[in-house]
Amino acid sequence: MPLVHKDIRLSYRYSLSLLAALLLSQSPAEAAGPGSLARELSTKPIYLREGAATLAPFAHVKFCMTSPDQCKSTGGAELIDMTADARDRITAINVNVNRAIRPLADPPGQEVWVVGGVAGSCHDYAVTKREQLLQAGFSSRAIRLAVAYTGDGQGHAVVVVRTNQGDMVLDNRTNAIRRWDKTDLHWIKIESSDNPRFWVSL
Repeated sequence: MPLVHKDIRLSYRYSLSLLAALLLSQSPAEAAGPGSLARELSTKPIYLREGAATLAPFAHVKFCMTSPDQCKSTGGAELIDMTADARDRITAINVNVNRAIRPLADPPGQEVWVVGGVAGSCHDYAVTKREQLLQAGFSSRAIRLAVAYTGDGQGHAVVVVRTNQGDMVLDNRTNAIRRWDKTDLHWIKIESSDNPRFWVSL
C-alpha cells in the first residue's frame, strides 16, 4: 500500500471535521439532502408572469358592453387562502358548471360569451364559473379570465384563481383544479386584477 504523507492525512481529517460541523449546523430540511430541497421547492407557490397591457379579446369587449355588471371589480384580496373549505367550494363550482353546460362551438366569426347557458364553448364555461365564484364571495381581484392555446393549438378560455398555493386553473376539459404550470396550456393574456375590462399579456 502506498504511503500517504502525514500533512495530507491531517488535511483530509480536518476537511471531514469541517464538513461534519457544517452539516450539524444546518436545519433538518437543509441537511436532509437534495430530495428534501426538491420537495420544499415543489410546495412553493408559482404564479403566472404578467407582462405589459394588451388588448382584451374582442368577444370580451362585446361581452362587457352587453353585460357590464359582469365586468366590474368587486375589490377585495388579490390572493385566496386555499383552505380545505375554499378548495371544496372552488372545486364544486368547477364540477357543477362543467356538468351543466353542453359543449357547443360557436359558428365561425360569431363568438358570443354567455353566462349560465345550457350549451356553449369554453368561454361560456369560464364566464359562468367566474360569476359563480364571485357570488360565492371570492374577490374579483383573485378570479380572472385568461386565454391560451391548448397543447394541440386550439384557442381556449379558462378561469385562473390566484391562491397562496399559486395560480390555479378551472378548465371545462377537466374537473381537477390544477396549477397553471401543470396544464398543457400555452398562455396568451389574462384580465387585470385591478380592472376586469383591461388585460395584460402573459
